[in-house]
Amino acid sequence: MDRLTPPPRAPRWPLAAVAIFVVACFASLEGEWSSLFSFDSARRMADLFAGFVPPATDAQFLRKVGIGTLETLAISWAGTLLAVAGGMLVALPAAGLWGALPRSLSRFLLNGLRAVPELVWAALLVIVAGLGPFPGTLALALHTTGVLGRLFAEALENVPPEPALALRRNGAGAVAAFAYGSFPQVVPQLLSYTLYRWENNIRAAAILGVVGAGGLGQLLFYHLGLFHFAESGTVIFAMLLLVGLVDWASTALRERLTR
Repeated sequence: MDRLTPPPRAPRWPLAAVAIFVVACFASLEGEWSSLFSFDSARRMADLFAGFVPPATDAQFLRKVGIGTLETLAISWAGTLLAVAGGMLVALPAAGLWGALPRSLSRFLLNGLRAVPELVWAALLVIVAGLGPFPGTLALALHTTGVLGRLFAEALENVPPEPALALRRNGAGAVAAFAYGSFPQVVPQLLSYTLYRWENNIRAAAILGVVGAGGLGQLLFYHLGLFHFAESGTVIFAMLLLVGLVDWASTALRERLTR
C-alpha cells in the first residue's frame, strides 16, 4: 500500500520578512520608550487631565457648544450626502460599466481624492473659501467621494449579472436593466457604506476646526490654545457624546438594513 505523500510545507521566509520589517519599523522610531511608561510621565498626564475637571457649565458657553455641536453634525451630514452623489457618479465608470478607459480614469480620480486627508483638503479650502463650516463640508465631501466611490464601484462589480441579463433578453434597455436588475441588489450595501462613512465623518468634522473649518474642533483649538482647560473639557465631552450617539444610531440602522 502506497504511503500518502505529506503536503508541501509553506515557505517560512514571508513570515520572517514581515517580522524583520515590524522590528525595523519600531527600531526606526525616535523617542525614549522608558519615559513613556515612567511615573513622572503618568503624573504629568494625570495633572493635565485633571485640568479638564470640572468642565465649564455657564449658560452662555454651553449655548456656544450646542451651536458648535449642531454645526459639526451638519458638516458631517452635508459632506456625506455630497460624497454619496459624487461617489455614485464616479463609481459607475469605475465599475467598468462604460469601458476600460473610463474605468482607469475614474479610478485614478478616486485614488487622488482619498489620498489627500480631510485636514489637508480643509486647509486648502479655507484659503479659498474662508473660515467657517463651508470649507469643512467641502473637505469631507472630496475625501469621502474618493472612499465611497471606490466602495460603490467594488459593490457594483460584484453584483450577480443574471437579473440584468434576464431583463435585457426580454427587451429592456441597458439603463432599465441596471436600474431594475443590478442596482436594487446593492442598495443595502451602499446604505451600509454610507452610514459607516457618516460615522467616521463625525469624528473627522470634530477635528477640522483646527484649520478654522468650524464646529466643535474650532472651539477646542481656540480654548486649548489659550489654556482654557475647563472650556476645553466641555467641548471634549460634547465631542464624546456626539460620537457616541451617532455610533449608536448608525449601528442600529445598519442592523435593521441587514435583517
